[in-house]
Amino acid sequence: MIRLDASPASAAPAEHGEGPVWDDAAQELVWVDITAGQVRRGRVQGDDVVDVAGHRGGDTVGFVVPAAAGGWLLGAGAGISRLTADGQAAVLIELTGEGLSEEAGGTRMNDGACDRAGRFFGGTMAFDERPGAGTLYRLDLDGTVSTVLDGLTVSNGLGWSPDDATVYLSDSGAKAVWAHPYDLASGTFGERRVLLDFHDDPDGVADGLTVDDEGCLWTALWGGGQVRRYSPDGELLAVVDVPGVENTTSCAFAGDLLVISTSVHGLDDNARAAQPDAGRLFTVRAGVSGPPANPYRGPLGALAQR
Repeated sequence: MIRLDASPASAAPAEHGEGPVWDDAAQELVWVDITAGQVRRGRVQGDDVVDVAGHRGGDTVGFVVPAAAGGWLLGAGAGISRLTADGQAAVLIELTGEGLSEEAGGTRMNDGACDRAGRFFGGTMAFDERPGAGTLYRLDLDGTVSTVLDGLTVSNGLGWSPDDATVYLSDSGAKAVWAHPYDLASGTFGERRVLLDFHDDPDGVADGLTVDDEGCLWTALWGGGQVRRYSPDGELLAVVDVPGVENTTSCAFAGDLLVISTSVHGLDDNARAAQPDAGRLFTVRAGVSGPPANPYRGPLGALAQR
């Protein structure tokens, strides 16, 4: 098993950093600060990531994906928003039954991604993380929204095998990463199997994930201060330690540079003081490359009229 150490990047820290993705068209790394409702943009310089811009995306922003029509789509608040290249955000779709506030036991978008065909998938969680309140939705290219999975707790990392035959989904509340057969033609999930079970893992639970060009999974461990690489059969192949940080949240590739997001969310004052780099992006040369983020390929004009 390979063991590596990540180093902090220059980009300013976030409160609840999450969901880095490589936007190939823009040649930028984009990520979010969930609780600040912010989308962050950065430029990769060698092994470093430096800030380019930050934009307000909503009250909360769970994740961001590029849009082929320009700008980005966001899993923001209780639905889907568009962020233009000049930083203007607008709600496109409010998901039915998702509009309750945090105090009223509502849910919010948490993580998601697009498949190779350009469909947008977004998963939710309850603010109070109650079991079974999360749902995975699919936004098709014609603008229709469907429920793919329900009964989730913290719908989290999402990624596809290089041949598109398998889709991986982590549920941090269920302490599992599942593998589903996937039909790219229809965007449907088959019956799941447990690929990774974290119930007895002392180092945390799976959070965000990505899949590299060799078909192996990289998953961040919330509470574990590390990212792990697994084979498609669930064999542990590598561990990336993120020094001085407890909550690693997600990861993505910019070529062969693995970028890791981290968070201070939920830490008390003493823990924050002991983890001065928490909330930063970290990077490491992983010895393998990964694909850029798939963009949403549907027409955005039709969504804006919903």
